[in-house]
Amino acid sequence: MNVTFPDKLNQLADEVAEKGYAVIDDFLLPQEVEAILQHDDFKSSLLQFKKAGIGQRGEKQINAEIRGDYIHWIDRTTAHAPLLAYLSKLNELMVFVNRSLYLSLKDYEVHLTVYPPGTYYKRHLDQFKKDDHRKLSVICYLNKNWKENEGGQLRIYRTQGAIDVLPQAGRLVCFRSDLLEHEVLAATRERMSITGWILDQHADLRHL
Repeated sequence: MNVTFPDKLNQLADEVAEKGYAVIDDFLLPQEVEAILQHDDFKSSLLQFKKAGIGQRGEKQINAEIRGDYIHWIDRTTAHAPLLAYLSKLNELMVFVNRSLYLSLKDYEVHLTVYPPGTYYKRHLDQFKKDDHRKLSVICYLNKNWKENEGGQLRIYRTQGAIDVLPQAGRLVCFRSDLLEHEVLAATRERMSITGWILDQHADLRHL
């Protein structure tokens, strides 16, 4: 059975409404993943990306004991075509979920993410204490042929117990930013994704 993109959006909205999270495979098709990976942003990622910090702007701190990833914020005015194709899908997701779940979503912010081997991100919540505008966290993975013994799982903590999600290429994970704590486990190989948040206000892009 051929699963269409609207089918995937329906599944996502149903699962987020029921469980607070959804895991959708092939949100990005293999050729779309490959096109993103072939761009210079990822080919020289650790030269161009910045070490990720904790907190917001003036309160941001770098602490490798908590998170070890490197990030590069995506500016929609300069993003290359393969990333714009992903952002178009993300916009469709936002509009569909808005219509289905009445969340009053207005915009999103997104960055490319690279975890070098052995790095991780300890358990945390994506919504800031002083800023509650992040409503949905959205992660799309770019790791081809990922194996379970390589680690790197996203561990989502639920009242019924934690679940682990492998960072397989094309897989999208969407969850409530304000409700679900999660962590990124260390991996034996470089781990890449497009990470973002859907907001109930227009994104402030001053940090780009």
